[in-house]
Amino acid sequence: MNTEPDRYAVIGNPIAHSRSPEIHQLFADQTGECIRYEKILAEPGGFEAAVRQFFDAGGRGLNVTLPFKGEAFEFAAKCTDLAVHAGAVNTLIAQDDGSCLGANTDGIGLLRDLKKTLRLSIQNKRLLILGAGGATRGILEPLLQEKPLALVIANRTPERGAALVEHFRALGPMQSCALDAIPDGPYDLIVHATSAALQDQELGLPDTLAGPGTCCYDLIYSDTPTPFMRWAKDQRVLQVTDGFGMLLEQAAESFYLWRGKRPDTAMACNYLRPP
Repeated sequence: MNTEPDRYAVIGNPIAHSRSPEIHQLFADQTGECIRYEKILAEPGGFEAAVRQFFDAGGRGLNVTLPFKGEAFEFAAKCTDLAVHAGAVNTLIAQDDGSCLGANTDGIGLLRDLKKTLRLSIQNKRLLILGAGGATRGILEPLLQEKPLALVIANRTPERGAALVEHFRALGPMQSCALDAIPDGPYDLIVHATSAALQDQELGLPDTLAGPGTCCYDLIYSDTPTPFMRWAKDQRVLQVTDGFGMLLEQAAESFYLWRGKRPDTAMACNYLRPP
């Protein structure tokens, strides 16, 4: 008996660059699941209509990327705790009653990549996050649950960082500052979460933040070094990486929420980005 594959997609703007269809098809092949995964370009103001059309046509789940994670949070009838605290959704899951459950797998994806691939423990470590936008909101709670010694959020507009500190204050020790007033390091982990890499902009960071033992992690995935990664190399940081591992891990968590099966992300990484 022939059965139609279940439909999934990633929605965003821009979307042409997304590797999500390739990743999820590989996960489906690994796990023996029958799915079809596509890309949806939504215009500004057209997110809700595009999502409703997708689910009304029988779609089972969506990944949500920039700039729609906030709108996805508003769209979902119910959200997981992580999504509620982040105020952002990157995964929508169709429910039997026709509604959608919203989840946020970004922070889980980052943490798994740090632990599994980079063998980095967060407990009792000093963390610096550059940027105070939606990407940072999505990763803060999982990082704070690992009980770091300190976490600093640096942002061009300090008020945005201060608002995040206030929002997540109960989860652990945090402070915020301007990008030009970051307390000296070295930090154990520096996460770049600004939009500067998208415009290939330099951040103008001081030389007092990183040492050889620092891990520098750019949430952007890129086949060429980002400005932040170039800065880290100039600081002689030994462990510098982009966000491809996080992309795989957050996608694997979405796949698990949809299909109840966990893909092998190490195998997928070797196939999609050979050493």
